[in-house]
Amino acid sequence: MQDIGRRAREASRSMARASSDQKNQALLHIAKLIRERNEEIQRVNALDVARAKNNGQDAAFIDRLTMTPKTIESMALGLEQIVSLEDPIGKITALQKQASGIELGQMRVPLGVIGIIYESRPNVTIDAAALCLKSGNAVILRGGSEAIDSNALLAQLIQEGLDAANLPMDAVQVVATTDRAAVGEMITMTEYIDVI
Repeated sequence: MQDIGRRAREASRSMARASSDQKNQALLHIAKLIRERNEEIQRVNALDVARAKNNGQDAAFIDRLTMTPKTIESMALGLEQIVSLEDPIGKITALQKQASGIELGQMRVPLGVIGIIYESRPNVTIDAAALCLKSGNAVILRGGSEAIDSNALLAQLIQEGLDAANLPMDAVQVVATTDRAAVGEMITMTEYIDVI
């Protein structure tokens, strides 16, 4: 976990300087990879679904975990929608002129490294990563243990998209262990994670 944190912190510095074009290029490349590797995503997801069924998970849980062609296309479309959004970084709001003549305002800047802990919905891996990337942040993702194989593959696609846009692959990392101790470690890594 400490290694993941160090790598995320380093990547966050590059992400803070990334251009809108680079971030959008990465997101579009991830969408392309998701569509191209649709069958692989379903095959890997089937491993998670079979394991969850064997562990007695209920139908609603299985439904949230399962990635269908429709779910996969929705992830790609979501990435394209995020690309169409205006880049929030660098925008100045609440500008007020002071009596001295100085103008004060608030500028939007990246937070740094975001930690996100979520349940076994693999599509959240893409959604959360995309929002963090668009806003110039690095992210450490800890999805539910039941989706470990799906999340690992999606993380690989995200990292390929980052690499294609000349952005650091460590800007998005998925915790690769199902050990709950990783969550405990993650929430105490204040030297690396700025908000969780």
